[in-house]
Amino acid sequence: IMQNSLPELVKCDVFSLFNQMRSVSVDLNNDSSLLIDIPDALCERDKVKFTVHTKTTLNSFQKPEFSVPRQHEDFIWLHDTLVETEEYAGLIIPPAPPKPDFEGPREKMHKLGEGESTMTKEEYAKMKQELEAEYLAVFKKTVQVHEIFLQRLSSHPVFSKDRNFQIFLEYDQDLSVRRKNAKEFFGGFFKNMVKSADEVLISGIKDVDEFFEQEKTFLLDYFSKIKDATAKAEKMTRSHKNVADDYIHISATVSNIGAEDNTKVEGRVASDQELKLTELLRYYMRDIQAAKDLLYRRARALADYENSNKALDKARLKSKDIPQAEENQRQCLQKFDKLSESGKQELTSFKGRRVVAFRKNLIEMAELEIKHAKNSTALLQGCIEMLKVN
Repeated sequence: IMQNSLPELVKCDVFSLFNQMRSVSVDLNNDSSLLIDIPDALCERDKVKFTVHTKTTLNSFQKPEFSVPRQHEDFIWLHDTLVETEEYAGLIIPPAPPKPDFEGPREKMHKLGEGESTMTKEEYAKMKQELEAEYLAVFKKTVQVHEIFLQRLSSHPVFSKDRNFQIFLEYDQDLSVRRKNAKEFFGGFFKNMVKSADEVLISGIKDVDEFFEQEKTFLLDYFSKIKDATAKAEKMTRSHKNVADDYIHISATVSNIGAEDNTKVEGRVASDQELKLTELLRYYMRDIQAAKDLLYRRARALADYENSNKALDKARLKSKDIPQAEENQRQCLQKFDKLSESGKQELTSFKGRRVVAFRKNLIEMAELEIKHAKNSTALLQGCIEMLKVN
């Protein structure tokens, strides 16, 4: 019953708080010529329908303001088209938003329904309230990561002009994007395996440009540290959620000493840490991988150029197919130079965007931590006074 009622609850409540707390801030671009947000969304059992709202002054669009319905598969389609576009090989392609996952809250709701007969009425009501709040937090995070993906594209000077991106934003009918079949899925899996093996083979090649060599070293080390920090942040968030759950059971017995209020405080602490820190770290794990993919494409282009030089030397020795070898070398060099030029700009922009995002979110999280600490202190002082009186 509660599983069926939750989507409507989410639709009604989550967006009243949505603009008060952004989970991740990643953009530096203040250009107002193309503004995108997701003001509404509806959660169904196996999918989320997003309303993508666009406001623009660009002449390439038919209207200055419009909204279209989109599903998660549409976002994945858009990301895949960008990855497959050869002209974007020298750009950091924003990471695709992860698939919506509501299994955790739903499973807890199911278990709560099964255990209703073993709980008091007050305990059941409090558990239900906390799980609904958890569901709302997951839903808000899901909407946010999809919105960030679109805003990254709209703020980019190249991606914002992409034709498929404009179709995604403007076409007011269902895009009819189908999910990948088994053959395509395993084809993509095999392609990733080949890519991983190729990365190992070319990783030992010394880069001719010191800038990219330093960036590769930095990103590998940075990814490892962010991954470790993400695991620790997730563990910390789970601990706060567990404390909140314990307070629910305590408050059912000793509700007169403020345990119920402590439940709310711990729940909010967990939610704020999830949105302001853990989700930020998760996002940058994906964004760092996107930057590493750029370095891989450039390294692959460098390897192709070096192979074209060897092929040209062989052609000259044999006095055979020299024009074709020279043309291949020219194209490989042109591609490598293009990737190097755009890659430097992208990686420099990545640094600035990363610093601003972490600074903003950590400041906001610290302010919220101080607020929650004050509330918790006040509650504990109140409990002490009650115990003294009793």
